[in-house]
Amino acid sequence: MTAAAPPPDTAAPLTPRGLSMTTPRYDVYALRYATVDRRASENFLQPVEPDAPMPMDYFVWLVRGGGRVFVVDTGFAQEAADRRGRRLLRSPAEALALLDVRTAAVEDVIITHLHYDHAGNLGLFENARLHVQEEEMAYATGPRMLDDRRRHAFESADVSAMLHRLYAGRVVFHRGEATLAPGLSVHRIGGHTRGLQVVRVATRRGWVVLASDAAHFGANIRRRNPFPVFDDLDAMLAGYDRVEGLASSPAHVIPGHDPEVLRLYPAWHDGKSEVVCLHEPPGRRDRGER
Repeated sequence: MTAAAPPPDTAAPLTPRGLSMTTPRYDVYALRYATVDRRASENFLQPVEPDAPMPMDYFVWLVRGGGRVFVVDTGFAQEAADRRGRRLLRSPAEALALLDVRTAAVEDVIITHLHYDHAGNLGLFENARLHVQEEEMAYATGPRMLDDRRRHAFESADVSAMLHRLYAGRVVFHRGEATLAPGLSVHRIGGHTRGLQVVRVATRRGWVVLASDAAHFGANIRRRNPFPVFDDLDAMLAGYDRVEGLASSPAHVIPGHDPEVLRLYPAWHDGKSEVVCLHEPPGRRDRGER
């Protein structure tokens, strides 16, 4: 199945944030499930000074509103964490359960790309439609995977799981841009992988873009200094402009692996669950538990 985006509604009245008055607003959450210690030199293509500690966090995201629930990415499990030297803090399923979301009840999962840290655990979402770019599936199952450097960030078991879901009729392919619900769309960016897509969501504070690995860290996009894992450098750099253009402002772009996300956004519930509310405005706060 291929979903095509409808034409934009240019006749609808717009708010100052560029949102139609009738566009639904969603609540959007970032849920940290793993982390790894790194240094700044590992997170930028061009040299940076000082080469200070710069850990990388791993997130899944939840979009909820209008009677719909969308999970964005599915993380990885303990086996992959052990093999790749990552520290799993909780399973993505446990993280989602904090917000009363049961994985077996989720109907829509958006896979931004098929790297191991974004497309594991598919078996937990047994009843979901999996939304992915056509070009990403072709990339992950085609001749470019003969290159060890490109293949390294994929897990064959995850790609196989996606193929099984395809043959069960549970994969929805998109080409470029597609609207999944009013106020929620996906947009192919590429660069990091051939078919990487970002998610644009209407919220009470404007258009938020879940950038995933189009920008690992906020500093990658601010400095135009990419994370050093990519398929197409030109596409990755062009993607920064595209992502910022989709968001209401640069402050509405949510990087995919940045610990600053937990420090900048309001905590959900008691502040100790490592879940933050992206539909609320950012504002630096004390994260002493970090």
